[in-house]
Amino acid sequence: MVVTLKEVAERAGVSRSAVSRTFTDGASVSDKMRRKVEKAARDLGYSPNALASSLTTGRTKLIGLVSNNFHNPIFLEVFDLFTRGLQERGLRPLLVNLSHETDPENSVRMLRQYSVDGVVVASSTLPAGFAKAFRDAGVPVVHSFGRASPTPSVHVVGIDNVECGRMAARTLVARGYGNIAFLGGPQKATSTQDRFTGFMSEMEAHPNVKTSYSFAGDYSFDAGRREMMRLVQNNPAQAYFCGDDVLTIGALSAAIDSGLKVPEDMGLLGLNDMEMARWENISLTTIHQPIRQIVTSSIELMVAMLNEPDRYPEARIFPCSIVERDTLRPALAN
Repeated sequence: MVVTLKEVAERAGVSRSAVSRTFTDGASVSDKMRRKVEKAARDLGYSPNALASSLTTGRTKLIGLVSNNFHNPIFLEVFDLFTRGLQERGLRPLLVNLSHETDPENSVRMLRQYSVDGVVVASSTLPAGFAKAFRDAGVPVVHSFGRASPTPSVHVVGIDNVECGRMAARTLVARGYGNIAFLGGPQKATSTQDRFTGFMSEMEAHPNVKTSYSFAGDYSFDAGRREMMRLVQNNPAQAYFCGDDVLTIGALSAAIDSGLKVPEDMGLLGLNDMEMARWENISLTTIHQPIRQIVTSSIELMVAMLNEPDRYPEARIFPCSIVERDTLRPALAN
């Protein structure tokens, strides 16, 4: 049977309100009283009712964790880090799938029905308007993996995707490839747009290198494989920056099935450094995105916003780096 607050009060010899205050964050209660109540609760196996507590405090401690990219394995790592990190802070994650959602107002209405205290938008493909809609509705929000901006309208934590595109172009040029290409994810995704912008702007400094580009339907293995199967039918480039690890692994599968050797016949460069990229049979050369730091920083900002809702929006942008493995040939000696 469930132990009640009344039974704990009787066991401790205190009032029910004293028990309630003991298990309410920020409530006033003496150390002596707290020790008596906590001992009685332990002896009886009592756990406070979180929903009942929310009626007293006005806070549910629910944090909406929303994304639209559940088919990408990288988000298994993202969700694991977020859920564990939020729970360690005494918060409760509410996972929401927005894979087919196009109207941010629908998302706001849905999350408000659950009385969430805040929202983390964990997506590099949802437009900034999704996060801004929560802010405009008065809900504390952090956009993780969002678009870098010197003057963000909401808190943004992520990477500079334009610089990643430049980094990828410099890396491929340094390997001596004379024909390189950008294979992006969905064209409407801000991450794709920024990586493409950076890549092409860097290639303007290398007019002697042939450059081309194409886009896959989404950030997925199947989309990368389909696009590479199409490309290999018509004079493919010597090397590709695919803009995302799972997209690159799909392209790698297509290249091998088409009889090409990687990196001898074709070089491939990804982005994220997901766990699968480190597998021995894949060993993908990629751009490392510091996912753990991004998630930790996002949670820190969310906790700060719960205590200071009017906190001025800031952008926390983390640097990336090349991880050398086996899908690109070595850089040319200087």
